[in-house]
Amino acid sequence: MALSVNDNFPDVTFKYIPYTPETADITACGIPINLKPLEEFKGKKFVIVAVPGAFTPTCSANHLPPYVQEAQKFQAKGVERIIFISANDPFVLSAWGKANGVTNDFIIFASDPNAEFSKSIGFSVDLTNRGLGVRTARYAIVVDENGKVAYIEKEPGTDVSVSGADAVLAKL
Repeated sequence: MALSVNDNFPDVTFKYIPYTPETADITACGIPINLKPLEEFKGKKFVIVAVPGAFTPTCSANHLPPYVQEAQKFQAKGVERIIFISANDPFVLSAWGKANGVTNDFIIFASDPNAEFSKSIGFSVDLTNRGLGVRTARYAIVVDENGKVAYIEKEPGTDVSVSGADAVLAKL
């Protein structure tokens, strides 16, 4: 199923580990829980940013940092949460958030297990030839207060021209 602007965002479940002071150390694991964006953020705007992998060069250097730096601008535009997803497991994603100094719940790092959600909307990428398996592609989705897709773009290349913080802020 392709996902387009004005479509209802699907009822999807991701897995994540909420940040807590008790699990603040990067080596602390925490316990994964379900994240159902449509339920948890009902009536609120949220952004999903997908990356091929935590701790990878473009994702860590060019994609995540601007979202962290511009968090207040997203909040000022009515965004309730930014959810970074990847096919990585929730433990790796939790560590990636901590390694990047994210100690709040405004930016959530969640697993798209086996890239199932990304596959379902046609936004996965097969990196098997590089030893990485099937991953989430690099993309961004804005879901409005009514649960409708207000913006959705997949990167055409390896940069962050349509899924980066500046591009998404311009669409809010």
